Amino acid sequence: MNPYIPQKVIIERIKKETYDTNTYMLSFVEDNQRSRFTFTPGQFMMVSLLGVGEAAISLSSMQRKRFELTLRRVGRVTNALFKLQEGDHLWVRGPYGRGWPMSEAKHKDLMLISGGCGCGTIRPVIMLVEAKRKKYGHLEVLYGARTPYDALFRDEYERWSRIPDSNVLLTVDQVPNDTDWKHSVGVITTLFEQIKTTPENSLVLTVGPEVMMKFVAKGLLKRGFTADQLFFSMERRMRCGIGKCGHCQIGSKFTCKDGPVFSYSELSPLPDHILLE
Repeated sequence: MNPYIPQKVIIERIKKETYDTNTYMLSFVEDNQRSRFTFTPGQFMMVSLLGVGEAAISLSSMQRKRFELTLRRVGRVTNALFKLQEGDHLWVRGPYGRGWPMSEAKHKDLMLISGGCGCGTIRPVIMLVEAKRKKYGHLEVLYGARTPYDALFRDEYERWSRIPDSNVLLTVDQVPNDTDWKHSVGVITTLFEQIKTTPENSLVLTVGPEVMMKFVAKGLLKRGFTADQLFFSMERRMRCGIGKCGHCQIGSKFTCKDGPVFSYSELSPLPDHILLE
């Protein structure tokens, strides 16, 4: 596919995750595009509506002929997307960027840490490990949200916990008085006291607000994990998707092209490394 030319897709299904977040199942209108489409967990698509604009959105599933995008209503493009219905069309470019290091992760323990909408970027990894369970070691999923009502994929937690040799830990910042919540309350680093993953033969994949990732990095480094074991998805400020506009530049790196996934050791030398601020 020409990386500059948007391709037409149809909305097959819309799933309401929360009051301000939807998951869209999409498929290409053209059969040849549908059959050639492939991606790596952690990559993203540029999604556009003609006359409105374009936004970078990470892939949140592992299907091939169909794919899913999970997005929160936060700006002009996403507000317009929320007005669409099943059967409507939109346009996409991609996939773009460097995804999660799944080849390096084979036969290693995996700890997946996400906050807020970042869970959408982690979800394809969970799906891949579930589908190819023997290729990966222990799986640990840590997810944090503002409240139980803000948590994504709530109907999938039980299935994730049934994946052999897995551990799912959930937390929220606060619980409304009328809400039944049986999991932890507090910032996501409070879950570190419950983790089973050790630094030996493991990788940690993290995505979420940058302030969250900053404290995740600090906490795990103190626990003996090395900079080469920690990977972060820096999903910020991406605009063109192909390293031309400079809008997503972090030092000498372009988030959309060199990332969005970086190891902590790659981020550390950069002059405006947000995780060190």
